[in-house]
Amino acid sequence: MRGSRGFRLAARAGFAVNGLLHVLMGLLAIGIALGAGRGTSADPGGALGALAATPGGGALLWVLAAGLAALALWLLVEGLLVEAPAGRRREAVVDVLKAFTYGALAATAVAIALGGRADSDGEAREASAALLAAPGGVLLLGAIGVGVAVLGVVVAAKGVRRGFLDDLRLPRGALGRTVTALGVTGYVAKGVALVAVGGIVVTAAVTTDASEAGSFDDALRTIAELPFGVVLLTLVGIGLVAYGAYCAARARWARL
Repeated sequence: MRGSRGFRLAARAGFAVNGLLHVLMGLLAIGIALGAGRGTSADPGGALGALAATPGGGALLWVLAAGLAALALWLLVEGLLVEAPAGRRREAVVDVLKAFTYGALAATAVAIALGGRADSDGEAREASAALLAAPGGVLLLGAIGVGVAVLGVVVAAKGVRRGFLDDLRLPRGALGRTVTALGVTGYVAKGVALVAVGGIVVTAAVTTDASEAGSFDDALRTIAELPFGVVLLTLVGIGLVAYGAYCAARARWARL
């Protein structure tokens, strides 16, 4: 199955769809930085919702859902069915976690295509409130926040160290250098955003206030409130667009 041409094409389609999603998120983040983001969310649900509002967006949502589902399936196979060497077992676990994430995004795309609405902020706060009300929930929520922040550092480090190049059969010359630059910029920007998400989750745990928790969109808006936050959020938005372009390049040159 893993070696079939159809399966590889599905995985590449998934990378391309993920790229489009991140480009939309980046543009929404830039809009928020420039003061034009009222009523929109710069998270995956917000990006899917914005897409649904465009002409032909409903049909495109089904295409996105199929691509995200294909990417989730590929990652699940990579993580569970492919025998990983000792040095890659941690990456296999990450692949499985990513598979569930993209599967959830595919389900969100389907729900929005059917007329539903994504509310990532409300869902995050409800989940945080449920954890805070449970025995030991404060510690668990804090651990989740720290884990997300650490993941952000790992993602950013992968960009700085150019570890993502192991995932590609990089073309030579100027094109290869461009893809590398997009990957570095994109991974660092995504890492910064994830650190911000982890930070607001930890804040909710420390204050035992679920209203302090939030989604990827809340994290980006928190960045905007920092000193020079508008500039920083604009750079993060540009970085997310770069990450989306890198994903499109990965769709073409990924090692599968």
